[in-house]
Amino acid sequence: MSTLASDTVIIPEESSIAPVSWAAIAAGAVVSAAFSLFLLHLVTGLGLVSVSPWSNSGASGSTVHVAGGIALILTAVMASALAGYLAARLRTRWVGLHTDEVYLRDMAHGLVAWAFATLMTATVLASAAGVITGSVVGGAASNPSLTDRTAYTVDTLFRSDKPANPADQPAAQASNAEASRILARGAASGSDLNAADRTRLAQLVSARTGLSQQESEQRVNEVINQAKQAADEARKAAAKLAFWFAAALLAGALAGCLAAVEGGRLRDGID
Repeated sequence: MSTLASDTVIIPEESSIAPVSWAAIAAGAVVSAAFSLFLLHLVTGLGLVSVSPWSNSGASGSTVHVAGGIALILTAVMASALAGYLAARLRTRWVGLHTDEVYLRDMAHGLVAWAFATLMTATVLASAAGVITGSVVGGAASNPSLTDRTAYTVDTLFRSDKPANPADQPAAQASNAEASRILARGAASGSDLNAADRTRLAQLVSARTGLSQQESEQRVNEVINQAKQAADEARKAAAKLAFWFAAALLAGALAGCLAAVEGGRLRDGID
C-alpha cells in the first residue's frame, strides 16, 4: 500500500493596513511647512539686523552669504526632521513585518513628507514673491519717474561736468535710447560689443560730453568692463545660491528619513 504525502503551502497573511499613511504624511508636511516659514522669517530678521548701510559697520557681504547658506541648511534639516518624525510617529503600527521592512517604510514616509513639505513651502514663497512683485510693478507703473529712469550704465557713459541745456534734451534722449539699444543687443547676444558698436558709443559720448574720441573710447571700455564685472558677480552669487539650495534639499531629505526611522522606533517602543 502506498501513502500519498501532500505538502501544505502556507501563504503569508497580507496586512489589511495600507503601507502608506497619507494622513500622517500630510500632518507632518503641513507642520513642517509652517515651521519652515517661521524659521525663514527668523533667519531673515537676524540677517537684516546683522547688516548695516554704514561703512565698517555690520557683517561683510561674504560673511552674510555664508551665514545665510548655513542657516538655510539648518532650517531645511530641522523642518524636514520634524516632517519625517511626525509622519512615522503618527502612522498606524504595522504588525508581523520584519524590522528592516518597517525601517524602510518609515524612511519612505519621511522622504515623502519631506517632498510634500518642500513643495508646500516653495508654493507659499512663490505666491508671496508674486504678490510683492506685483505691488512693486504696480507702484512703478503709477510713478512715471521710475519707469522713465535711464539705465545706470547709460548714465555713467554720458556723465559730464557741463550744465544741462534744455535745448539739448531731444538730442540727449535720442542718444540715450540709441546707447540703450546697443547695450541691450550686446547683453542679449551674450557676446562682447563689436568694434562698430564701440565706435558708435564713443561718438555719442564725445558729442554729449565734449571728450575726445580717444577719451570717449576709453570711457566706453571702462563702463563696459564695469558692467561685465557686475554681471559676473551676479552670476557667481546666483550659482552659489543654487548650490546652497541643493545642499539644503539634500540635507533635508536625509534628515527627514533619519528622523522618520527614529520616530518609528519610538512608536514601536524600541529603545
